[in-house]
Amino acid sequence: MHILTVFSHPFRNRYPAAVMDSFHGPLEQAGHTIDVLDLHRERFDPRFTAEDHDHFWGGPVPPGIEEMHRRVEQADRLAFVFPVYWWSMPALMKGWIERVFTTGWAYQYGTGVKDRGRAAVDGLLPPIPTVLIGIGGSKEHTYEKYGYDEAMRTQLDVGIFAYCGIDDVESHLIYDVEGDHNSATREAGLERARTIGQSFAAPDPTVRHAKAEHLERRRAHGDQIPKNVA
Repeated sequence: MHILTVFSHPFRNRYPAAVMDSFHGPLEQAGHTIDVLDLHRERFDPRFTAEDHDHFWGGPVPPGIEEMHRRVEQADRLAFVFPVYWWSMPALMKGWIERVFTTGWAYQYGTGVKDRGRAAVDGLLPPIPTVLIGIGGSKEHTYEKYGYDEAMRTQLDVGIFAYCGIDDVESHLIYDVEGDHNSATREAGLERARTIGQSFAAPDPTVRHAKAEHLERRRAHGDQIPKNVA
């Protein structure tokens, strides 16, 4: 099995990298191969350029993006490891998604650009198992109190990955890790990352359906969801 891990942090000797290494441990022990796409080290440009805009409306794929497509296509499973910035992933990682998850490759309206705004969208990426691990400085009850955790899952799991066809996606948050006074919490976070890696390494993991689970939670909370929304 081959895993692509997209990583966004400026240092490889800080806690987010330790979380990634802990997550990778069980995968490496099981003999799986891992391609680490370190966005800082590879100097990925997250800016949505004029070339990206032209491609959005039917022009050619911008330079360097097809290489990223190939790396995603070669993966049997995807992982994203990142520090939480302003209750989301870092701008560098978000920019990678904005530029790499392109129309005609990750999703498409009807038969193409001419159907944008007219036809329903189809996710084009295969539903391969995908995991997101966010490392947050705030406490878990802060995320729960304001709904930041659910907002992240709505935006990322459903709004990006399920939208593009990757419905078998699950987000994890490691909380309250800033400062030496949280050393015990940080160690527990590394152990949790190892546990996530063990589950992710399983040959037949539980299949998730992020969009359906999201809508089920909303209905359970009394939200009015149109019956024709699947």
